[in-house]
Amino acid sequence: MSEPSRRQPALPAEPAAPLPLVTRWTLLVLALLSLALGVIGIFVPVLPTVPFVLLSAWAAARSSPRLLAWLESHTSFGPMLVEWRRGGVVRRRAKWAATAVMGVSAAIMLVVVQHRWVAVLAIGCMAGVLAWLWRRPEQFSDEAVPPET
Repeated sequence: MSEPSRRQPALPAEPAAPLPLVTRWTLLVLALLSLALGVIGIFVPVLPTVPFVLLSAWAAARSSPRLLAWLESHTSFGPMLVEWRRGGVVRRRAKWAATAVMGVSAAIMLVVVQHRWVAVLAIGCMAGVLAWLWRRPEQFSDEAVPPET
């Protein structure tokens, strides 16, 4: 009797060549600047938080594993980043929060901005972002959906 053939585990792909130093520093500055803008966006209604945090994580993944690890283990940003990376998931609570903040921002702009076309253009952009956002999945495809009652 012959011994069953064993499959050899696939070898890991060659690690990507390290980025040039200037590129890594540029990406690190982008990550830090984006993170700063995201944090400011928590307090300023017109400035979005999530896109800047996502951009920060993307740049950190290519320039600073330590910053990426900090972002992913952060109590506020971490779960959102992990869910986004696993499948582009945006929870319903985050969608409603974004909708509310953008609605308040739109109302403020309609009152404060002198040139109506600027406010309308910004509100149109927010509407486009919201249309895209609400089309994102709210849970992973492997999560059980509770039965309807």
